[in-house]
Amino acid sequence: MCTSCNYYKEYVTTDVTYDVDYDHQKMDWGKPDSSSFRFETDLEIQERKNTSKSLGLQINAFGAFDVYWDGVLIGRNGQMAQADRVEVPGTETSYYQIPNDLSKLGKHTVVLMGSQTYNREAQRGIDVKLKDYLQLQRSPLIVVSFMNIMAGAFLIAGIYYFFLYLNSTRKELAVLLFGIICLLFFCLLIIEYVKYYLDIPYNEFYTRLKIIGWLTFAVSMLIPWYFMLQFEFKRKKLVLFFLFIVLLAVYIGYYGHYDISAAYFTITARFFSIVIAIEAAIRKAKGGLIVAAGLLAGVVVNYFMFYDFGLFIAFTILVLCMLYLHTIRTKAMEEAHNASLLLSSRLQLELIKKNIQPHFLRNTLTSLIDWIEESPKEGVVFIRALAEEFDIMNDIAEDTLIPIRQEIGLCRRHLEVMSFRKEICYEWQEERIDENETIPPAIFHTIIENGITHSLPPKEGCIVFCLKFTREKQYKEYTLLTLAKNRQTRKDKRVGTGFKYIEARLTESYGTNWSFDSHAVAKGWETIIKIFD
Repeated sequence: MCTSCNYYKEYVTTDVTYDVDYDHQKMDWGKPDSSSFRFETDLEIQERKNTSKSLGLQINAFGAFDVYWDGVLIGRNGQMAQADRVEVPGTETSYYQIPNDLSKLGKHTVVLMGSQTYNREAQRGIDVKLKDYLQLQRSPLIVVSFMNIMAGAFLIAGIYYFFLYLNSTRKELAVLLFGIICLLFFCLLIIEYVKYYLDIPYNEFYTRLKIIGWLTFAVSMLIPWYFMLQFEFKRKKLVLFFLFIVLLAVYIGYYGHYDISAAYFTITARFFSIVIAIEAAIRKAKGGLIVAAGLLAGVVVNYFMFYDFGLFIAFTILVLCMLYLHTIRTKAMEEAHNASLLLSSRLQLELIKKNIQPHFLRNTLTSLIDWIEESPKEGVVFIRALAEEFDIMNDIAEDTLIPIRQEIGLCRRHLEVMSFRKEICYEWQEERIDENETIPPAIFHTIIENGITHSLPPKEGCIVFCLKFTREKQYKEYTLLTLAKNRQTRKDKRVGTGFKYIEARLTESYGTNWSFDSHAVAKGWETIIKIFD
């Protein structure tokens, strides 16, 4: 048929498998001198339990070829290269049904006549399997059905956690990483089993393996990172750098050996994850012991099972461990949030009580009597300012966030009331305030209360409260500067009910995405609140 063909012949003994007795020995491809080849192997059917079922051949080979069974053409895979036409590449895996009248007991010869124009440097062997034809067709579908269920679960989880990150005020990196890992794992499952959906020509066979390798590299990098975040592992940057170097060394050292490199990627990720989990268990971190046990179970599964199934089951165990950690973290955050709400409510009541407590009312009413007796017009202004402050306080008491202008109005009314009560000049200034911003209620009101209590007026002039707003790429900042003489010279930070109220309110609205600093400066007292995006 072809004078310059490469010729291979393989004699095969038999063993019992399913309904057909056969054995297969994978041959060495060698280095052919020509793109055309001929491959021959003998199969002996010793026993057939059910002769009504058709037999089938599964052939794994690079090239375009015709398949002959005892000299009868039973199928083609692509189109061989001819003098007048280029090769149409076949698929790496192909299936062929053997007619019942040709599948009797005894020895049979399978011959492949074909060409391999592309990827000749691969030197892949030719693999021939003889099984029940329906089983050959059905087995991949069963595997794919289970993998699709798994892939769908990871897709839904990935989308859910991605939206959870986008719509959360906390913007936790661990949530984003978990969503990305689920989506990558979904892609990994789809790319791994897309060969059962699409006819991939053999010259694109390694493209799929390269994508699988890159996805496995990324997942192997992100999983230990996620565990480090969840367990609050120290020296994250150093460990991540070392992990990247190891993975990169595997990629370079086993370049072109796709299954081996993917296996070592997962082994590396599993090793780092186990070390992190064991370290967390030693520290008695929540979930550390269970996650370490789960990861070790994945090692056992991967050792005893076929590579592909073991790999994905081990990865699934990894993701389940991550999901378990996330639920623990979510529960802790929920408990912290509930505690913050309770504290905020308690401090809210304390704040309202402070404004209506007998001491405050007595001193305020005493001052009011004096103003009415000495200057009735000013006394009326005093009463109106006090009433407006109470009205605003009553309106915002139940709110979590209020417009910044409403908060400033509360501060102005309070300064007006206190200027009458203490007969000290208080002045309010503001710079670059964004009218569209919101803030937890009574935050700056509490700060100026502290400023009034702990500040002395200058010899001439007023005590000035100046609020500035700035916006940067990653955060927005409020700075409230009290221009006055401090009663206390020490840099006392975050003490008293007032500051606890501020911290509780910030936690209630922004989680951990804020910072609060209050300290003495040369001109008086400065308080800085940063809210991170």
